[in-house]
This record gives sequence, C-alpha cells and structure tokens, in this order.
Amino acid sequence: MQEYIQIFLDGYYGYWNYLSSEILYPSWHNYFWWLLGISLVVWSLELIFPWRKNQSAIREDFWLDGFYMFFNFFLFSLIGYNAVSNVAVELFNDFLALFGITNLVAFQIASWPIWTQFLLLFVVADFIQWNVHRWLHYSPWLWEFHKVHHSVEQMGFAAHLRYHWMETIVYKSVQYIPLSMIGFGLDDFFILHLVTILIGHLNHANVKITYGPLKYVLNNPVMHLWHHAKELPAGSHGVNYGISLSLWDYLFGTAYIPNQNPNERLGFEDQEIFPKTFFQQLTHPWNSKK
Repeated sequence: MQEYIQIFLDGYYGYWNYLSSEILYPSWHNYFWWLLGISLVVWSLELIFPWRKNQSAIREDFWLDGFYMFFNFFLFSLIGYNAVSNVAVELFNDFLALFGITNLVAFQIASWPIWTQFLLLFVVADFIQWNVHRWLHYSPWLWEFHKVHHSVEQMGFAAHLRYHWMETIVYKSVQYIPLSMIGFGLDDFFILHLVTILIGHLNHANVKITYGPLKYVLNNPVMHLWHHAKELPAGSHGVNYGISLSLWDYLFGTAYIPNQNPNERLGFEDQEIFPKTFFQQLTHPWNSKK
C-alpha cells in the first residue's frame, strides 16, 4: 500500500515540476508553448480566411473554449489525473504479474524505420479513437459527457479541446492495452502529437479546407462541421466520427457531407437547457435536474 501512496504523491510532484518547467522555460521541445503557438497560427487563419464571414473573431464561448483547452491539456492532470493514472497502471501491472505476465508487448517493431513506427502509431491510435468516438455517441450514458463537446454553437479552433474530463479517462483507458502491445522503439512521439493537435484545431476552425482527393483520408473542417450539425439523418446517432483520419468513415459508411453550408446549425436536441458555465459542465450530468 505504501508503494502506491508514494507513486500517487510522486505523480503530483512530478507533474507539477513538469508543468512549471514547461511554462517557465520555453523550448522547441515544449508542449505548452507549442499548443499556444499552434493555436495562434490557426486562429490567424480564421481571421484572415474566415469561412463564416459573419462570425466574430471573439466568437461565442471563445474564452470558455480557451480555458477548456488548457484545463484538459494540463490542469486536469495536475489536479489528480496524472497521479491516479500512475497508480492505476502500477496496479494493472501488478495484477498481470500474478499470472506471470511482465510485458504486454506482442509485436516487436523497434527495428522498423522511424517513419513506419510513426505511421503505424498514428493509424492504430486514430482507429481506436474513431471507435471510442462512436461509442460516445451510441452509449446514452457516455453521450451525456460527450454533450459538452457538442454544446459548441459557433465553431472555432479552441472547440477542439472543449470536452468533459471523463472523455480523457475513457479514451486513455481504452487505448492503453492495444498500444502497449506494440513494441514501439521510439521514446518520444512529440512531433506526432503536435500533428494531431494541428489537425484537430483545423477541423474545428472557421476555415474551409477539404484537401482535394485527400479528403477521403484526412478529416477536414467541412466534414467535421457536419459531425456537429444539429440536423442529422433520421435514426442516426451521429456521422463523421473521424478524429484525424476520415478514412474510417468512408470505409464503414458513416461519412456524411450533404452540402458545404458554413452556417449549418450546430448542437443537439434540447441544447437550450444544457449547462452553460464551465463548473456546471464539469459536473454534468450529476448536477442535472431530471
């Protein structure tokens, strides 16, 4: 028990030291300042090449989404997620050790060229996320958490990271085992992570990008706008579930782009009664009146 308590405490101390170093000492290998830089670049694209020309530069919920961006990317881990997840991983590894399993790696690819390792991780992780995303829409319980993300009524880059903290737990938990089974030789997927942030920011931005023939592979702002549309095909739980790749939606028949109307109404049924403030959304659905 003492070991787990120490791991929990070290998780707090370690993440605080990491975050303070990220903020106070900018470098080329620094998530905090890269997130800020990518956000400013994509916001600039919105201002210079707006798709919805009548949308304000400081759109509705701009500051709320901006806070979500840093809360979900940094503060949630500082509050406790990093410490709790470290303990959970150790408990899981100790459980496996009871059965003589000390290493989950089933596929050794450390000898592969770096670019193929990157590509494999990108594709596998995105496919897992696509399936989790569908689950968030199909499960009534999980949909209540996912509503936070879909409560955006004006799309902008920062809406990318506006989501309920429970989504972090669901995504990370589901990804852990399949990704652990692949013996990636890379210690750092820093660049790959930045690429996914950039794609996600662009998908939610007020810009019109379709990527031409690559639209069947890469998700894009036009396609993702329809994922947030209020009016969807009858009987549908959702469409266009792709995170970075649109490929899965075209392969499995969930792609839907009936037109390229930039002013399509966004949200979901009864959105007018959905909580509007950060703390109300943070505790949704437990604080909701039935």
